[in-house]
Parts: sequence; C-alpha cells; structure tokens
Amino acid sequence: MTALDDLDRRLISALRADGRESVTSLAQRLGVTRATVNARLRRLVDSGTILGFSARVRTEDDPDTIRAVTLIEVGSRSTTQAISQLRGLPEIVALHTTNGAWDLVAELRTASLADFDRVMGQIRSVDGVVNSETSLLLRSVQL
Repeated sequence: MTALDDLDRRLISALRADGRESVTSLAQRLGVTRATVNARLRRLVDSGTILGFSARVRTEDDPDTIRAVTLIEVGSRSTTQAISQLRGLPEIVALHTTNGAWDLVAELRTASLADFDRVMGQIRSVDGVVNSETSLLLRSVQL
C-alpha cells in the first residue's frame, strides 16, 4: 500500500463527498493541475488504496431497508473459521475485526424483518460464535 500524503488525503476526502466530481473541479478545489489529479487517482487505484467508485443511495430510498450492526464474540482460535463462514452471508455488507470485548463487527442489510431474523439465526449458528449483540440502525445523521 502506498504512503498517503496530504494531497492524497484531501483528494480521497473530496471523492468521498462526491465521487462524481470532475477532475477539473477537483484540481481547482485542491489547487493542483488536472494532470496531477489524474496521476494521483491512477496511483491510488493501481496501488489498491482506492478500491473502486460506487453510488451511495439515500437511506430512505435504499431497497434494503433493515440495517444493523452486530457485535460478535468468537471462541478462542475460531476467528478465521467464523470469518470464512460469515463471508458467505450476502446480507453482511462489511465485516471488521476489532479489539475489546467483541471480536468481530458485522454490518447487515436485509429487505425485511423476517430476513433479518433468519440472518441472525445463521450468525448465531456459525461454528465458534459464542455471543452476539445487535443494534438496528434507525436513521443516519449527516456529518
């Protein structure tokens, strides 16, 4: 992975705010040339720092309406196996290792409460999962 400098960070921040912003506009905003922005973008994508570009859908218009965060405790030496099984659940849109009382944090999206209940049952039945705690996400607050 490439070391990021201040320009890289500002470019990534601008793209997070509006991934469709033109190179010309980005160059003006960042105070550099279009060629510099193009070169930085190419380097960030080639190095794997930027994995891709996607559309963010307003939460209330998102067809996957049930969103939740699940904290997962895994028995000793079972984390790799649990991660492998959890990766197979399409409703888990992100999975993170963490420190503290919980071993994993899963971000979930389902189309209905019935689907949510089914997924929770699947998570709890994964070999090595000994405990979980889930919070439904009700509304996103703009920063």
